[in-house]
Amino acid sequence: MFDRIIFTLYSGLFLFVPWIMYPRTSEIFEFNKMLFIYVVTVLITALWLIKQIKNGALRLSTHWFVFFLTGFFISQTLSTVFSIDVHTSVFGYYGRFNGGLLSLSAYLLLFYVFLSNFHQDKNIALKIERLLKISLVSCVFTILWAIPGKFGHDLSCWLFMGRFDNGCWTNQFDPAARVFSTLGQPNWMGAYLAINLFIGLHFLIKNLEKKGQLLLYGFFLVADFTFILFTRSRSALLAAVIGMALFLFGYFLIERKVHRKLILLAVMIILSVPVFIFKTGSPSVDRYLSGQFLMLQQQKNIPAKTGPLPKPQSNVYDLNDNVTESLDIRKIVWKGAWELGKKYPLFGTGVETFAYAYYFVRPAAHNLTSEWDYLYNKAHNEYLNYLATTGFLGLIAYLSVIAAVFLLAIRQILQEKDRLRKIQTLALLAAYLSILITNFFGFSTSTVNLYYYLIPALIITAANPAAVRIYQIKSVHLRLLSSLMVVFAGVFLIFASLRYFLADVQYAQSEAAVKENQYDTAASLLVRALGLHYEHVYQDKLSYTLANLAFLAAYQKQTETAQKLMKLSDQYNLQSINASPKNLLYQKTRAKNYYLFYQVTLNKSDLDEAVKALKKAVVLSPTDPKLHYSLAIFYSLLFDDEKDPGKKDAYQNLSLKESQTTISLKSNYRDGYLLYGQLLKKYGQKEQARQVFGSILKLFDANDKETKKELESL
Repeated sequence: MFDRIIFTLYSGLFLFVPWIMYPRTSEIFEFNKMLFIYVVTVLITALWLIKQIKNGALRLSTHWFVFFLTGFFISQTLSTVFSIDVHTSVFGYYGRFNGGLLSLSAYLLLFYVFLSNFHQDKNIALKIERLLKISLVSCVFTILWAIPGKFGHDLSCWLFMGRFDNGCWTNQFDPAARVFSTLGQPNWMGAYLAINLFIGLHFLIKNLEKKGQLLLYGFFLVADFTFILFTRSRSALLAAVIGMALFLFGYFLIERKVHRKLILLAVMIILSVPVFIFKTGSPSVDRYLSGQFLMLQQQKNIPAKTGPLPKPQSNVYDLNDNVTESLDIRKIVWKGAWELGKKYPLFGTGVETFAYAYYFVRPAAHNLTSEWDYLYNKAHNEYLNYLATTGFLGLIAYLSVIAAVFLLAIRQILQEKDRLRKIQTLALLAAYLSILITNFFGFSTSTVNLYYYLIPALIITAANPAAVRIYQIKSVHLRLLSSLMVVFAGVFLIFASLRYFLADVQYAQSEAAVKENQYDTAASLLVRALGLHYEHVYQDKLSYTLANLAFLAAYQKQTETAQKLMKLSDQYNLQSINASPKNLLYQKTRAKNYYLFYQVTLNKSDLDEAVKALKKAVVLSPTDPKLHYSLAIFYSLLFDDEKDPGKKDAYQNLSLKESQTTISLKSNYRDGYLLYGQLLKKYGQKEQARQVFGSILKLFDANDKETKKELESL
């Protein structure tokens, strides 16, 4: 009975995790998937332990691969202990959730329980086949869910918003342009489809003699690869192609029959037909698939007409339409990740702390990209992310696990006598390789990590290893006590997960309330969230919400209330900073809070405190132009408030210096130029101001109304 329930729970992971999403949480996809994994992991682990306690013996696998994972877990634990933000390292970055030590523990438990529980199961081959088929069923569902969105009628919008169109998504996430179904982002869906492409290929080969099954799996593979193209994920496409090359190479070594030609033909059809019909989305590739390319080739021999060369376009910054190529941005982020690895070589900055640590070494070149003010919570390269956040120790441990998986799979292929089992292992290895490739250009998600950690478990258990250590539990009282402890711990953890979920719902509602300027509602929701689950993110948001409430109270002449709210706001802000002292965002919150306080009190000391916070932020993020922009404004305000002529001159010079630094860090920052010109005008330096305003019209927009108005006022 225990084994049946445990297997059903594993089946549920493969079936439901890709589907799970909920619109009322702060993050629709990953948060809910991760919590589901936590709950199922607790149930699986508890049932496995109770089963063994009931039988009077703990049977623990001692397979050699376990030691590689143990070494990796130790490296992550050490990185968490020495983290710049221990809470984030444990729970994961808030907004991504997958990747913290807690999620890693869940994946490793799922691996280990599967290995220890099913390693001697006589029906394990059948169970593995069932799990793989369930994976395909789930994949089919995600594909079907994505189809209407491709044609402008997204099912998620209909289910959650009651509107059968794509209008519930931003332009950045348009299902008609790049499908993502229930996975959350196109690249995430592409990675998931690439994994299942090889699982489907395994079943195609297995059913070559059955025409109905052959057509069924063949149709699935065409649909799967077609939707990889529809995600427009270049990493997923590359993973599919390279993984297929590995699979075919291994298959030709295994299969020495006429089937080799048939499979090669099938693979060519699966890959080529969707590409020729739907293209890849990459202009450099698609130009060769277009009929126009042949026409251009024919025209190469026609002599070109001579004439004057066209004039080169002027170097004009177009901040609205210029979108930086994603790979170019990734190269900059990768450089920052490498610098972090060199700066924190042993344990890194801490598991999942990249969002905070990247600012320490953020290259100034990032300011010239279209995503210059985005927060990067991952390095967009799993390997460099491990280097930056867990140091060389963590990266070496991670790469060692990968090498061990390849060794494991290759040994099994060589030792296995059954042809179909060889092909199954080969397909799983190709699927695993696809994960490594998509992770190189992105980062792991909850769904993909399930496969990353369970594929090795499937490969090992398929070989029926006998490496087990048994620990007897003879005492009846000890068995009873142990069972009760497991049940208590399981119930506690499930309730903790539920409280986490409810807290996040409150947090999401508070975010919506803030957008509607309902600060009192937002504050009460955040207090409830903190009561359910601690997050310094909640404290930070509550601090800023209370600061806004204090400002409103002062506006309504409720002076005493405003003072109390300011004091409470400051307390929460300091608590969040103490919990995460290297967090740039919390110093920014402090500066914003004290700017609001200044508007309430008109006390110069509040502006001084805001400046102190911004200076600390500059130490954390020396290349952030917005920090210097804000400092320039605050020094200008201090200039207005100061009576002493000497200090006024000092504040004037500081504000001009900070505005110049802003422009030097981001030379295409129109607002930075405008502020610099306005400050020059304010300080009576009209000729210099006129030159700056003229530069704005020349570099950015010749019809800039605001700039023209400034020029007319000089």
